Amino acid sequence: MTQNYGFLIDQSKCIGCHACSTACKSENQVPLGVNRTWVKYVETGAYPDVRRRFQVTRCNHCANPPCVRICPVTAMYQRDDGIVEFDPSICIGCKSCMQACPYDSIYLDPETNTAAKCTFCAHRLDVGLEPACVVVCPEHAILAGDLNDPASEISRKLSTSQVTVRKPEQGTGPKLFYINGNDWSLHPSATQTHDSYMWADKVTEQNVTAFERGSIALPVLKSKSGTPIRTPQTQGEPLNGPIQIGGRVAEHMVQTAYTAQHKINWHWELPSYLVTKNIAGGLFMLLSLGSMFNIFSFNSATFLATGFTAMIFMLITTILLIKDLSQPKRFLNILLRPQWKSWVARGAYIMVTFTAVAGLWWLLEGVAYFGTEPKFGAVHWGRMVSEFVIAVRPFAAWIVFPFALGVVIYTAFLLGQAEGRDMWQNNLLPFQLFAQSMMVASGVFFVLNLFVTFPADLTALLTVLFPASIAVNLLLTFAGKLNSFPTDTAMLASREMTHGRFRNHYWLGGIALGHVIPLVLMLIFAPALPVAVLATLVGLFFYEYAFVMAPQYIPNS
Repeated sequence: MTQNYGFLIDQSKCIGCHACSTACKSENQVPLGVNRTWVKYVETGAYPDVRRRFQVTRCNHCANPPCVRICPVTAMYQRDDGIVEFDPSICIGCKSCMQACPYDSIYLDPETNTAAKCTFCAHRLDVGLEPACVVVCPEHAILAGDLNDPASEISRKLSTSQVTVRKPEQGTGPKLFYINGNDWSLHPSATQTHDSYMWADKVTEQNVTAFERGSIALPVLKSKSGTPIRTPQTQGEPLNGPIQIGGRVAEHMVQTAYTAQHKINWHWELPSYLVTKNIAGGLFMLLSLGSMFNIFSFNSATFLATGFTAMIFMLITTILLIKDLSQPKRFLNILLRPQWKSWVARGAYIMVTFTAVAGLWWLLEGVAYFGTEPKFGAVHWGRMVSEFVIAVRPFAAWIVFPFALGVVIYTAFLLGQAEGRDMWQNNLLPFQLFAQSMMVASGVFFVLNLFVTFPADLTALLTVLFPASIAVNLLLTFAGKLNSFPTDTAMLASREMTHGRFRNHYWLGGIALGHVIPLVLMLIFAPALPVAVLATLVGLFFYEYAFVMAPQYIPNS
């Protein structure tokens, strides 16, 4: 029978000595500031009835690991015995695995700039030794072994004990089991996060905001009779906590005293790339649709100017993606050794193929437009090239369009693989990305029209498409917020985006600047169209920034 390794941790035995943490660091040469295993302290009760609970936290070595599925180069992989391991020599540092892990178990090694995590001490296991944390634990609170072997100590203990796991709703099949695990420790959103921990200052950006945890008071209004009344609260847990005893809210009775701290891995590069690739893909989608269905008159000068602009934005997109890698010199690994389950790898090939076929189409149109008609004998080569381009143009449009569409919407499926960021797993996201591409592409068309004369029917189409796509995207944005959230982390991320630290990015930048102001300018002051386009582009960046950053601020451990 195939081996299937897992951990069992008896929380009733754990004394919080951190021997497992230090043994892990020593055995695996883990740098300072990051951890493969750590002990989380959660304090419950009110003095004098208080208790401190310990939870040993690490990689769950899931049966269905999302980090393995999203890794584009197989740097993160699952062995036949169920251990999830990593190969730092091929990791490109895209940090996708960190977004996919719903347990905050993966970190970026500050010395190698590659992903790292608990490896079950596989190098020890392969020579018949137990993991370092198991050997060093003075209370024998940590068991490791083959779950498929009924005679193993871990299997016998599991068969006679009531156990819990972290976040079973994610469908990852975690193989780190807890005896006497409690909800306050297992669910990071159940406890209050303070500005400092025991023995440590809080340096991580992750937290739960004051808006969500109740330190900002509700506004007080008055009824017609003058009696003060409170504004109805958000459905769910009351803003000041479910219980108050002697003026103390529940958060004061359940708090995290110590845990490992985690960094925010994706920053401004990803929101920028969402804007630039939407422009590039949207421009070629409009050009392809025009050629496929004769929606507007095809003009070579229009195509060349627009296609060149799209290629420039694809170049910017590529630069942004490579810059975001912590190992940018290895970026070719994603093309040379792709892991096809990953939408990071699929997206890379979609973008490369799109650039190749769209660039070839643009090159052919350029040769036909700028070429002369040299005569060699009885052959007019320039005329032949022009006739060839006209003949293949419909086929080129049909080939380019699906790849342009793929460039625009593949990110929705990539973010859908991020099991650690539930807010990104939105069924409306592909449609929203498509609407955004139409919005920014039609706007860029308007700007290009200042320098290149477009056909009248194209200008008429853009006059309708630009405000219509803005309106549709605005509706989709609000529709996404009206959906019920499947998990508490998705709800908290949405609140962080709309009412927390990113509320100004969302409301003032994304909604007002990116949608409302352009629509108003289009209606009342048409000459300000370039300003409306600029507002749309800047506003979309602010929206994408809030969308990308907010879920990362919600801790998973």
